[in-house]
Amino acid sequence: MQPLIYSMAVSADGYIAGPGGDIGWSAPEPEIFRFHIDQTRELAGCLIGRSLYETMLVWETAEQTMADDKDALEFAELWNPVPKVVFSRTLTSVTGNARLATDDFPTELARLREQVGEGPIEVGGAGLSATAMAHDLIDEYRLFVYPIILGAGTPYFPPLPEPLDLRLVESRALNSRITCLRFQRAR
Repeated sequence: MQPLIYSMAVSADGYIAGPGGDIGWSAPEPEIFRFHIDQTRELAGCLIGRSLYETMLVWETAEQTMADDKDALEFAELWNPVPKVVFSRTLTSVTGNARLATDDFPTELARLREQVGEGPIEVGGAGLSATAMAHDLIDEYRLFVYPIILGAGTPYFPPLPEPLDLRLVESRALNSRITCLRFQRAR
């Protein structure tokens, strides 16, 4: 069965976005972007919330808007074909290789697992990831820790009713600033 991963940039104090949704502090540097390209190469599918879906729409037109950026074009070539399920209460349609969710998260995850090949499935967005955590469905957490203290914002982890026992499987300094931490759920 394809593992479900939750992978996001996170501040040293645990936020994926600062006050007002600011993510400017987490713009990927070239080495980090290459790491994300390699990670995207592995993906079998993605379940994302509306906000992240809208943020990622820029890749649908990368050939026209980023034609001079070889890495951006490579990422778009990998990202655009990935099957995506978008959870939204406001969108009535989506574009590209995406469809709107019609059921709850566990049902949509099971449906996507049946439709895609091997490789991890990613859940994206804090709200949707919190739903996946509430159902104990996330197998691996990938945190890209940036050396910044935001003090407030959108937390990587939502309030939990009990501790979440994890096992560190990788810790890698990607450059002088960012550390990748990979944890698997201890079951």
